[in-house]
Amino acid sequence: MPRYTVHVRGEWLAVPCQEAQLTVGWLGREAVRRYIKNKPDNGGFASIDDVHFLVRRCKGLGLLDNEDPLEVALEDNEFVEVVIEGDAMSPDFIPSQPEGVYLYSKYREPEKYIALDGDSLTTEDLVNLGKGCYKIKLTPTAEKRVQKSREVIDSIIKEKTVVYGITTGFGKFARTVIPINKLQELQVNLVRSHSSGVGKPLIPERCRMLLALRINVLAKGYSGISLETLKQVIEMFNASCLPYVPEKGTVGASGDLAPLSHLALGLIGEGKMWSPKSGWADAKYVLEAHGLKPVILKPKEGLALINGTQMITSLGCEAVERASAIARQADIVAALTLEVLKGTTKAFDTDIHALRPHRGQIEVAFRFRSLLDSDHHPSEIAESHRFCDRVQDAYTLRCCPQVHGVVNDTIAFVKDIITIELNSATDNPMVFASRGETISGGNFHGEYPAKALDYLAIGIHELAAISERRIERLCNPSLSELPAFLVADGGLNSGFMIAHCTAAALVSENKALCHPSSVDSLSTSAATEDHVSMGGWAARKALRVIEHVEQVLAIELLAACQGIEFLRPLKTTTPLEKVYDLVRSVVRFGK
Repeated sequence: MPRYTVHVRGEWLAVPCQEAQLTVGWLGREAVRRYIKNKPDNGGFASIDDVHFLVRRCKGLGLLDNEDPLEVALEDNEFVEVVIEGDAMSPDFIPSQPEGVYLYSKYREPEKYIALDGDSLTTEDLVNLGKGCYKIKLTPTAEKRVQKSREVIDSIIKEKTVVYGITTGFGKFARTVIPINKLQELQVNLVRSHSSGVGKPLIPERCRMLLALRINVLAKGYSGISLETLKQVIEMFNASCLPYVPEKGTVGASGDLAPLSHLALGLIGEGKMWSPKSGWADAKYVLEAHGLKPVILKPKEGLALINGTQMITSLGCEAVERASAIARQADIVAALTLEVLKGTTKAFDTDIHALRPHRGQIEVAFRFRSLLDSDHHPSEIAESHRFCDRVQDAYTLRCCPQVHGVVNDTIAFVKDIITIELNSATDNPMVFASRGETISGGNFHGEYPAKALDYLAIGIHELAAISERRIERLCNPSLSELPAFLVADGGLNSGFMIAHCTAAALVSENKALCHPSSVDSLSTSAATEDHVSMGGWAARKALRVIEHVEQVLAIELLAACQGIEFLRPLKTTTPLEKVYDLVRSVVRFGK
């Protein structure tokens, strides 16, 4: 018998269909009837005849025709949404699909696998896992380590040994011994009570990264999770069944407890979960729709799922990869601006930078030489002012290797820390199979990634700060020899006047966001956890800073392409003309 899961006003209803010829309209009415039946006030309706509605798929939000037969319009166990006409959206309403639904409606299940062993994951790998490029499997070595680690836990339980988090309570309750018959209940209660985060849920890409990273850490074999449970978690990842994880609530020690607890809550079939097939729905329905069963937690497994720095680190991976990309783009954008402002290439001479051989500085100077006027890539614009009386340029042009260079070195430093964190065991207690014992420690403390991501925010911000000053030079006729605000009909058209204001606003906002979150600490858990990293906020605000940097540099790129129009018919170098052509393929010249 076909069955459909129907979303009505924030509630999910399972509606069986006994006859093949029943219609979409029948399904909508039956779902509304069941919704009204469960409400003391009939949901505010006098009768079902008063209800007018539309029915749409949760995947892609495509509207359905009420007259179409269900067997034609929908697949068995598909998720649909009934939208009642006249309803206003509640401010705390969770839409069935996250923002950017058009991207998820095109989701295709990946065919390739990446083998995780807990030791070799890279930042690029994790970002690609977040994008849904790969499924996950374990290496044989990882499977053996996980099994041996679990044997230690089973031995502890069999011998009734008192061990933190396995046969005791947590935090302040570490001295409370739990009876053997309550150990499974202890783990479920742990996950439920710690699921106390707030804020918007992580978007699917970030939740996928979080789940993949937790799997990688568990694959190291120091957490005590059973291989059976870990494989269940991997099956959920591979089906893209992603729990509802609020972005706020972690203080970054004892790990990212709140977000990882929300992650575990979905895995045990509670709370909300998202998949491309269902949108947001009750976790138990989403898992059932994919032929999966909720995890039944064994002793220690709840703690194994929620203890670690994976929220900070997964967001940090995205930050590092986006920072790396925008840092390379910043050199290209700045080189184009230098051409438009008729700057000199002398400041990028190899011998100058050999005298101050910072790796990033040398790399950026090389990029500028590769992009600007040379025997290999001559520039007509550079040739037009070769014999001018200008000796040197403003710092925002001349000092790009020094300013952009330290940003590149910062990114490299942070990437090293994040990469180590990706492949680190951050549980407590640690399970050492080779020694047959567990040891309590502090690897869950997020100070390393927190400090690194604060540093990343401070470093990457400088790309926006210097870019905004270059935008000012492009827009200011006293500095550029170009029309004011890069527009021919000044007054009639304001040109880039307010675009520059937007860049200034973003740079100013970044200055506040660059205040390090990791300099703060608040004692929690009745002073048991008396020093914390605040790494969750360090990661989230680093991403906001990077987003603003991307936006400021986009404004500079548009301004530079606008400025070059006033130098035509002269052409710049071949690489920079390619950049210009790319921009003009999507943005026309503003007259």
